[in-house]
Amino acid sequence: MKKIKLLQQITEAGVVAVLRGDTPEEVVRMAEHAIAGGIKVIEVTMTVPFALRAIEDLAKRYSSTTQDENRYAIIGVGTALDPETARAAILSGAEFVVGPSLNPRTVELCNRYRVPIMPGCMTIHDIQTALELGVDIVKLFPGNLYSPAMIKAIKGPLPQANIMPTGGVSLSNLGEWIAAGAVAVGIGSDLTADAVKTGNFELVAQKAASYIEAYRAAKQ
Repeated sequence: MKKIKLLQQITEAGVVAVLRGDTPEEVVRMAEHAIAGGIKVIEVTMTVPFALRAIEDLAKRYSSTTQDENRYAIIGVGTALDPETARAAILSGAEFVVGPSLNPRTVELCNRYRVPIMPGCMTIHDIQTALELGVDIVKLFPGNLYSPAMIKAIKGPLPQANIMPTGGVSLSNLGEWIAAGAVAVGIGSDLTADAVKTGNFELVAQKAASYIEAYRAAKQ
């Protein structure tokens, strides 16, 4: 039941912050400000040095089950290339797993522990295979290679597929992706680039708030 609830929470939240940085401390700061700005689903990528430290720190601070809005967030791992990485992240507190590609063994591992897994897919074949493996949400990646019309094309033969574009989603096109049928979107460097450049992490909170506002407007 927890997996079902997490999937519902992720799709209701609608916006996933995909965070990369040079240190776990930097990523934790990004996450804190993104959460303060209203983005409640945080994906810490394994490209971050000592990424598991950041996941563990955030998982201890935030919970997907709390009623306290200030402490509510869903912490997951991204760029999980294999089941070993996924399992290590889950043991560190990750509540969902995202990969850049479809690795059947990673999907099997996550299904075993009833953890939501969102593998990266580019083709109808990838998406059909993911569905057959029991994937609930597929990550359309890299999203900047496609337009929102891609979702309509996918849903022609695969109307049951739940699609989350990641990469290339911006404030200017988020509404188009949601209108096309995306169940959620992943936001990467656009969320954090200005903060990293200036050292002002309040900019992450401001950009996060803008994304949440755009998502809510698109859903209405």
